[in-house]
Amino acid sequence: MSNCCNPEPEETSCCGTPHKSRPDILLWASLILCAVAIFLHLSGWNFGSPQIARLSSSTTMLLAEMWWGLALGIIAVGLLSRIPREFIMSALGRHPGIRGLLRATGAGLLLDLCNHGILLVGMTLYKRGATLGQTMAFLIASPWNSLSLTLILAALIGWPWTFLFIFASGAVALISGLLFEKLVEKGILPDNPNRCELPEDFRFFQQAKLQLKALDWSPRMIPDLLWEGLKGSRMILRWLLFGTLLAAVIQVFVPTDIFSEYFGPTIIGLCFTLLAATIIEVCSEGSTPIAADLFTRAAAPGNAFTFLMTGAATDYTEIMALRETTRSWKISLFLPLLTVPQILIISWIMNMK
Repeated sequence: MSNCCNPEPEETSCCGTPHKSRPDILLWASLILCAVAIFLHLSGWNFGSPQIARLSSSTTMLLAEMWWGLALGIIAVGLLSRIPREFIMSALGRHPGIRGLLRATGAGLLLDLCNHGILLVGMTLYKRGATLGQTMAFLIASPWNSLSLTLILAALIGWPWTFLFIFASGAVALISGLLFEKLVEKGILPDNPNRCELPEDFRFFQQAKLQLKALDWSPRMIPDLLWEGLKGSRMILRWLLFGTLLAAVIQVFVPTDIFSEYFGPTIIGLCFTLLAATIIEVCSEGSTPIAADLFTRAAAPGNAFTFLMTGAATDYTEIMALRETTRSWKISLFLPLLTVPQILIISWIMNMK
């Protein structure tokens, strides 16, 4: 069966570099530091330094809260790695409109990749003919809403707030997608010149049955699935471990009153959070522990939501990637222009609780 999708590319890191090209320094350094922190905490060694004791304790406690979500997330990554790309394209829909935007938002909420990995997929979808609205809905819904990060966030802040964050991010993605489609209809923004549809004979459920029949259901499938999940989670693990270390450093060296004063549930706190999310270049997996810290210590759930969402909406790498892919500065600059006001309004309402 012919289709408009290219063969699966070589597995890359979250910044587009093949894993085999060089050692993943950030992953191994973060992993070693986390292991050292756990060892120091369990052994009670602190070399006479209360800061080292607090750092090791904070890191260990954060990892203890996350491990189960991370384990389930690795399994989910292994499952998702076996889904052919054509099914993702089919999930986005063949035509513009609310149905296609809903599908794109749903795909963004479910796909388990970091925000840089999502950016690569989103740009590929645009090149293969997804509408501008679908592409934007997919990108905006995706950054932290993978299954693994959802489980981890739930472990840190609880399920009620996690569900509210998911609903709010999906709403921002859907509204933004609709706005982009309207701007294209009015000629304010250019349409995607790469419009490309899946073949008319492609049937989602029919192909799904064929894929299920082709699966190897032998006992070897389980370890293979786990290994694929572990390999596919490398981009998530590196930033998650780094973000955990960064969150531990913040807990130890940034007093709670600083959080309450500068990042508290106020308009000023929201502005400082927006500025920090714009400046700090941390992948979505790394931002999750920091957002949880804003939620708990600053008592500002809206600020946590702002940090999770605007870190991607204002990310210069995303803006530049959109510019290179769409050949339009207007499209790339409309991303923060349309999303940031929505995020701030929702965050302000959350802080009122």
